[in-house]
Amino acid sequence: MKTIINTLVILLVLASCGNKKEVPPIKYLNWENRASEITDYDEFTKGKTYLPVYSHIYYFQEHRTFDLTITASIRNISATDTIYILQADYYNTSGENIRKYLKSPIYLRPMETVEIIIGEDDREGGSGANFVFEWAVQNANNPPLFEAVMISTYGQQGLSFSTRGVQIFE
Repeated sequence: MKTIINTLVILLVLASCGNKKEVPPIKYLNWENRASEITDYDEFTKGKTYLPVYSHIYYFQEHRTFDLTITASIRNISATDTIYILQADYYNTSGENIRKYLKSPIYLRPMETVEIIIGEDDREGGSGANFVFEWAVQNANNPPLFEAVMISTYGQQGLSFSTRGVQIFE
């Protein structure tokens, strides 16, 4: 009898280790509430930033992947000036634009941060996914900061890392 109970306990423990937790749907930012009323950005300093992200990474071999949740963070580092995000486009590993997040420019107040969340089950971007952001600022000394945090947990294993955007000079 003791052997049967021990076997059942071991089976229950092993079965529970591989189960993923149910994740509630992610609430997306309502970009329309942040629409900028400015229509002409000619007087602003404009730029583009490339942000590498990973919807999955490979482990052990090329056929095994670890899916990740992406938090792309858009930060206004100025304590005094509003910044404007003109475009936020998401590209997959092949360089195809798979998602445009903005229909029109948005603003971020001084020291404000907004985020774009790509759920763990969204593998469309792949291991070479990235964002390209176009932005405008009044003070060129304080361009926006773009960072991403990728994270996942499975059983007792957890993984997280971050990336930082680099400005594109064309």
